[in-house]
Amino acid sequence: MGKRYDALVKDLDLMKLYPLAGAVEQVKKCATAKFDETVELHVRLGVDPKQADQQVRGTVGLPHGLGKSKKIAVVVRGEPKQKEAKAAGAELVGAEDLIEQISKGMTDFDILVATPDMMKDLSKLGKVLGPKGLMPNPKSGTVTMDITKTVKELKAGRVEYKVDDYGLIHGPVGKASFPAANIAGNAKTVLDAILKAKPAASKGIYFISVTLASTMGPGFKLEVSDKAAV
Repeated sequence: MGKRYDALVKDLDLMKLYPLAGAVEQVKKCATAKFDETVELHVRLGVDPKQADQQVRGTVGLPHGLGKSKKIAVVVRGEPKQKEAKAAGAELVGAEDLIEQISKGMTDFDILVATPDMMKDLSKLGKVLGPKGLMPNPKSGTVTMDITKTVKELKAGRVEYKVDDYGLIHGPVGKASFPAANIAGNAKTVLDAILKAKPAASKGIYFISVTLASTMGPGFKLEVSDKAAV
């Protein structure tokens, strides 16, 4: 991992379990890179992702944001709804005209939101949007009629969490430059959402491990339980 990393962990017990505030303190102390490192949660769940009834997925609004505003594109018909999207903060708004631009390779946005009636046209762009993870999806809350609420939440720092094939969820909860209380607040919000999304079919321990780490720093394990995330 390099000399800088070795120096950081030399006197650390990386197997120790920390309360959330303590883990945040350690992460901030070890975020010594020359850029503002992202702080991420890495959660291992006791679920079998291969089973349809043990999927864990959802979205959650972070109370303290992520420190970077996302560029939002909205595909919606009708002048009233298009004005609504622009007023909420969407940078790109359109209907068939915007779909045409996207079909030609224009993907200069971070998140694409669409109303349900536009999905038939957008589905034809699977080869363009799919590989980039930009296809709107009801499960991620990006297929909706509530344009104002959705765009504002995405701008404020709404994130999606989804268990992968290995039972893991990874996600950002802020920047190392954030106040410790803001990082902790975001992390608790995500963990509470994951706990609330526990599948009824999941048996045994749900939170197997939770680790908090910065981009270039070591991971610190959190004290968690299946009754209260932190």
